[in-house]
Amino acid sequence: MSGATLAPAARSTASHPFSDALTMLGRNLRRMQRDPSQVIVVVALPVIFLLLFVYVFGNTLGAGIGTGGTDAYLEYVVPGILLIGVAAGAQGTSVSVNTDMTEGIIARFRTMAIARGAVLTGHVAGAIIQTLLGMAGVLAISLLLGYRPAADAVDWLGVAGVLTMVAFALSWLAVAIGTFANSATIASNLPMPLVLLPFLGSSFVPADSMPDGVRWFSEYQPFTPFIESVRSLLDGTPAGDDILAAAAWCCAIALLGYVWALAQYNRRSIR
Repeated sequence: MSGATLAPAARSTASHPFSDALTMLGRNLRRMQRDPSQVIVVVALPVIFLLLFVYVFGNTLGAGIGTGGTDAYLEYVVPGILLIGVAAGAQGTSVSVNTDMTEGIIARFRTMAIARGAVLTGHVAGAIIQTLLGMAGVLAISLLLGYRPAADAVDWLGVAGVLTMVAFALSWLAVAIGTFANSATIASNLPMPLVLLPFLGSSFVPADSMPDGVRWFSEYQPFTPFIESVRSLLDGTPAGDDILAAAAWCCAIALLGYVWALAQYNRRSIR
């Protein structure tokens, strides 16, 4: 009798993963609507760095970039600021997932006919939407400060595509960290290196101006091709090999995050 009762639920779980993921996405969007501070934080951190580096350090750091001065440095630094914002969004995603894992909601979902991966997919989709909304806010503030990109419509689509691709990869990694961490504090702290990596890339100064060891790390870490792809597109120039390297890094990070997240989710769900 119990087997007959459970069978339809099992079939439903297997047959509706897409609609279940949309349901979980709706849940996360409603949470975002009730707590807009999540988007505000994603905007606030990169804007603080933008103002700090352009108007405090801009004259010095921008001396060898273009015509020099704050205006030239603003043109240079915006792509890196955008990627810092994308990385910062991963921290909130990790905490949100960890909250679900530690406060009992997952146990409730297990009693319902919901595809196992739908909860995680909903978090990733919600994180991408939140991140893109935040980056739109950062770009709007940059334009108000005098930033004038040379991108055309196709280039802007490319920028949106690269940011979405990076947000997708980092969101899966953040979801994996959230399922792995035992507390919200750990889930908040573990993604912090993602925010620091753009500082060791080409966000604020060209990689070839760095000391040898730092330059090598900058050239071969993932955020440098992310930043250079967005910079080339916003400047209206071909992204070349940078966008291929960015795509390869995103595929590797997303795959790692997905496999790790699903393994942790399944392990913790059967405890």
